[in-house]
Amino acid sequence: MEQLLQRYIRGEVSEEERLKVASWLDESPENMREFLALRKLYDISLWQTDMDKRLSVKSHFSQYKRIVVEVVKIAAILLIGFWGSKQLLTLRSGKSQKHTIHVPAGQRVETTLADGTHVWLNSRSTLKFPEQFSTNSRNVELDGEAYFSVQHNEKSPFIVQTPKYAIQVLGTEFNVKAYHDSPLFETALIKGSVEISSPELSQNVRLKPDEIAIANNGRLETSHIQNYNYFKWKEGLFCFENESIQSLIDKLQLYYDVRIDVQCPALLQYRYSGKFRIKDGIDHVLKVLQLKHKFTYTKNEEKNLIIIK
Repeated sequence: MEQLLQRYIRGEVSEEERLKVASWLDESPENMREFLALRKLYDISLWQTDMDKRLSVKSHFSQYKRIVVEVVKIAAILLIGFWGSKQLLTLRSGKSQKHTIHVPAGQRVETTLADGTHVWLNSRSTLKFPEQFSTNSRNVELDGEAYFSVQHNEKSPFIVQTPKYAIQVLGTEFNVKAYHDSPLFETALIKGSVEISSPELSQNVRLKPDEIAIANNGRLETSHIQNYNYFKWKEGLFCFENESIQSLIDKLQLYYDVRIDVQCPALLQYRYSGKFRIKDGIDHVLKVLQLKHKFTYTKNEEKNLIIIK
């Protein structure tokens, strides 16, 4: 397992091996604590300015285990404020020194980039960013959902590239939802200014504070933000305000990476308002819904499927 973890931390594993590590991490809190401690040591070895003092993960991997106990004590203090809940952080280093953070289903991550920009990443989201930004631009790549609080810098615009659209800002707060496997795209501006561009658009779309842009048939339609509670996902809460059950089901599928087959169409006609803690999981959400609506559900773990009847 040691060699696999070593290669995993360096980002040199196959998809099958990645799933194996993820399964091992889920087996016990001790496994996760050991991984996070090793992860912290690896990050420190990368970011030290004195090249002679950099640690080699490969040559020191056996030494890491002997100091894990002490490191866990230190890492736990640092990680309490840094991690919103249990999460998986993957870093890959290449010629461009790009880092990648991937958030597993049902989790979220909070981090700060080199320029001071604060980022919250929602479930099943991936963010790619350089170790250091250039002097005239700050480019990151997002697949998923993120809330950005961008550090202002007039000389260096901040650009978020999603699978279909690019969002450019100078200094602002905004939320972006853009999963590659979902047709949904949203950008909601809390404060400041953003400009959305895409080859598919005839002209760029600029948002004002309290506005949201939603993709619809290749066009971006703007409107006023109706429910600010939605953005509490970055605090670990799913909030729904008079939302259709169909919409709720769609989000559960997206965030928990599961297929839901609703075989009682009447259920989808209802609307729902409420709040759920993300870490409580999808079973908790469904059980709460059962208190108000009559339905049963079964789970097929092999097919990653939930059937509602």
